[in-house]
Amino acid sequence: MRGLRGWRSAKAPEEIQPTDARRYEAFGRVMAALACDAELMEACRDLTWWRGTDRSWHVEWRDGLYAAEVAASLAGRTDDPDLPGAAVALLGPATSGSATLDVMGVRFVLRAVDPLGRARLNARPGAWRLADALDTTRRTDSRHPWEELLGG
Repeated sequence: MRGLRGWRSAKAPEEIQPTDARRYEAFGRVMAALACDAELMEACRDLTWWRGTDRSWHVEWRDGLYAAEVAASLAGRTDDPDLPGAAVALLGPATSGSATLDVMGVRFVLRAVDPLGRARLNARPGAWRLADALDTTRRTDSRHPWEELLGG
């Protein structure tokens, strides 16, 4: 029975509805935008997400950036030239601990637990920065990480 078209077991999930497809597309765009922010990914701990009961997504992290900073970053990285208007809209005030966004008609609740903020993260000494690791203008006695990676 496995290869037959149209056959489903009684335990198979219902077909994905167009609204569900939009929810997952919005979720993918948000996660891709978060992955593009190297400072966010390096600084936050325990990044987690779950679907809300009201067809929304909840994203939570420890340390790292303020929720308002993440919301601003998402607004700048998630816009789609094929969609009319902005793909991301802020719903209500964004604070250091929480922000609510509308991404392509899907609600996202961002929550930062014990955030530090971008300014404090950049001022913290000894933090490894991707920009510093890729800086080719600074001379050091040891090889740069990119030289190790490329074998140069």
